[in-house]
Amino acid sequence: MDSCKIHENASKCSVNTMECFMVLSTQAQKISIATLCGLFGTLCIFENSLVLYLIFSSPRTRRKPSYLFISSLALADILASIIFVCSFVNFHVFNETNFSKEMFLLQLGGVNTSFSASLSSLLLTALDRYISISRPSKYKLLMTRKRAWIALGVLWVTCATIASLPLLGWNCCTLDSTCSKLFPFVDDNYLSSWICFIMVLLGCIIYAYAHVLWRAHQHVAYMEKHQAQAGKQNTRMRMDVMLAKTLVMVLTVLVLCWSPVLVLMIYSIFARLSNHLRKVFAFCSTLCLLNSMVNPIIYALRSKELYSSLRMVLSRFRRQLKASEESPEAESTRKSSVIET
Repeated sequence: MDSCKIHENASKCSVNTMECFMVLSTQAQKISIATLCGLFGTLCIFENSLVLYLIFSSPRTRRKPSYLFISSLALADILASIIFVCSFVNFHVFNETNFSKEMFLLQLGGVNTSFSASLSSLLLTALDRYISISRPSKYKLLMTRKRAWIALGVLWVTCATIASLPLLGWNCCTLDSTCSKLFPFVDDNYLSSWICFIMVLLGCIIYAYAHVLWRAHQHVAYMEKHQAQAGKQNTRMRMDVMLAKTLVMVLTVLVLCWSPVLVLMIYSIFARLSNHLRKVFAFCSTLCLLNSMVNPIIYALRSKELYSSLRMVLSRFRRQLKASEESPEAESTRKSSVIET
């Protein structure tokens, strides 16, 4: 593995070149990656599937634009988990190279589409909350279901188009250009453009949530000045404090999960990466999967409506479980009493 020189082989476009990108050299590293992907991926699929069920099982939540954006986030995170885990484990753990350049770029496009759609859904959620707190009186007029569906359509088409560009010809094999040191067949200029796209999304999300935090802080300060007005206003103040805590959590998780990957991607464009750094990048990539696992907890299950729906579902499940456990016991008691008689 160490004999592969990425800076020399990166310009070659044979499938054998992919072996140089398989940087996990020990069994312990492969087991660690497989364990992380399996754990994060399974929890991510379960949590986000639960969120989709809770949203679409209730007529009230599935009609609201904010929950449509959360549904898009959950769907993107499910797709990201499935495609990323399957392709990443297959490549780095099982060292599978028995596929063509087009198949590899198709898998990479699927991963890029799902992760880009996940971040874009976070942006729409951030904009939704930005509008709700900056223009509360006009929110229902500005954010209709029709506009929400149009925004989601534009989001998914844009993400899929950008992610498909390497497969459509913007790759270093077709253009005979400089290849990425992190991804086989990927053009350095395309990687730079994709990084810029992701950075713009993250910047807009941070700006929108920073504004929401500022407005929430203003509201809390106003309420503390007017303590004479109790009751409903104090309840609103507690809601603003909870919102602020949620948004701080959102931004912290987002930055912690995406920063290492983006920093290493940017570094790879301007400098040659050692094998050690490429191993670090492989492990840091699982943080994006961790972000998809944490998203439903932050965005969905902290919602009062979805939390109450979840409690109802769990209560119904417990009743059914209890009924199924009691039925055989009742039957057994009835039979034993007949025998004794």
